[in-house]
Amino acid sequence: MSVSWSDLGAAFALYLVLEGIFPFVSPEGLKRRLLAMAQFENRSLRIYGLVSMLVGLGLLQFIHS
Repeated sequence: MSVSWSDLGAAFALYLVLEGIFPFVSPEGLKRRLLAMAQFENRSLRIYGLVSMLVGLGLLQFIHS
């Protein structure tokens, strides 16, 4: 599987667009969510991050198969 730099750049650009939607639409909601996340234990955040990465990898595998 070969990934070109333009594909990687497009994926990063899409990531930035998606990350910017929530703060643009609801800045107060984002602040509340970040404050709530600060209260989580590190283990919980790591598990959330791991699950998110695995789901993302699964979606990539599904899309490219």
